[in-house]
Amino acid sequence: MNASNATESRRAGPFLGVALAFAATMIGTTLPTPLYPIYQQQLGFSQLMITIIFAVYAAGVIAALLITGRWSDQLGRRPLLLAGLTASIISDLVFWHADGLGMILTGRVLSGISAGIFTGTATVAVMELVPASWQRVGTLVATAANMGGLGLGPMLAGVLAVLFPMPLALPYIVHLVLALVAVVCIWRAPETVKRPERIRLRVQKLKVPAEVRGVFVPAAIAAFAGFMVCGFATSVTPAFLGKELGHHNPALIGFVAGLLFIASTAGQSVQDRLPAARRLPIGCGVLLIGVLLIAWGIGAKTLTGFIIGPVVAGIGQGIAFRAGLGAVAAASPTEHKASVVSTFFVVAYVAISLPVIGIGVVASAISLQLTGLLFALLVALLCCVALGLLLRQSRRQRSASP
Repeated sequence: MNASNATESRRAGPFLGVALAFAATMIGTTLPTPLYPIYQQQLGFSQLMITIIFAVYAAGVIAALLITGRWSDQLGRRPLLLAGLTASIISDLVFWHADGLGMILTGRVLSGISAGIFTGTATVAVMELVPASWQRVGTLVATAANMGGLGLGPMLAGVLAVLFPMPLALPYIVHLVLALVAVVCIWRAPETVKRPERIRLRVQKLKVPAEVRGVFVPAAIAAFAGFMVCGFATSVTPAFLGKELGHHNPALIGFVAGLLFIASTAGQSVQDRLPAARRLPIGCGVLLIGVLLIAWGIGAKTLTGFIIGPVVAGIGQGIAFRAGLGAVAAASPTEHKASVVSTFFVVAYVAISLPVIGIGVVASAISLQLTGLLFALLVALLCCVALGLLLRQSRRQRSASP
């Protein structure tokens, strides 16, 4: 092996290690999804409470994004990632010994904090550690670690709950082992940030300059619609499969809930093959088709719609999210880029939480089926609004060009 190859091999290890830690952390954030029906049976809380549990997680994510979003530039990547893993490990321990609603809420907040820290910091760390010969796949690896981890979480928990005893303990024990492996990976990774002499820890400001708003608004609407479907998949899907379709198998619930995120990873991976100017409209269009398929699954009470719909919607969400984030980042001035991107992520995570709470409130007054159809209609309308704005923007650009 020559010196160049040896250097590449040494860099590949830390790069893959941080990516593994990223995936392991995100697995932990969606682990409880197929277990909610079991929690409901044992602890006796309502569907509305499940949506609140999920919203508490999103609140933890948003708080961590805003508070620690820029800290890794000052303190270094490794300390922040180790802090995120610590929150994830404590969350596992809390869920492992949970005997009531208070501990579940605490575990979800801690899980949200771990996700909020990793979402920004780990993405940057993976990109900084990518070997030169792997530059083309660096972004994809970070994306796959993030969305792929979110998809694998419910699948792993569902399989463990079906095949082994202690369904409310074993998934967290297994994830605890994964998190400890992730700690070793982060510990061995080189630091990519040089600490300034004077450390200034600031809360990330949310800001969208006027010159960016034309790009930001349709991209943010598309992201909002896509992440609404993500929230639906991880918080409400178990109830639909159980109460409306009669499917109570945790492995099936976990598989269906995780499909959208795996499909999102696939969508982000194929985005580069699409024309740059059409990526966001194509993503919105595919997401719209996927949502209509989910609506068909809800209305017809067929499992097929809950399998095909999330796959199509996930591909569209992946294309739209990556294209929208890229467009927003490219349009933002350097001095405002961090705050604009953070605002974009906050919009996405608000979309995961608030609409899902609305589903829980409405479902307590009307049927779950009708609530799901209204939700699908709202997401479809948002997709249409985003498409309309994008098409109008495209016409303006064509008319302005000589």
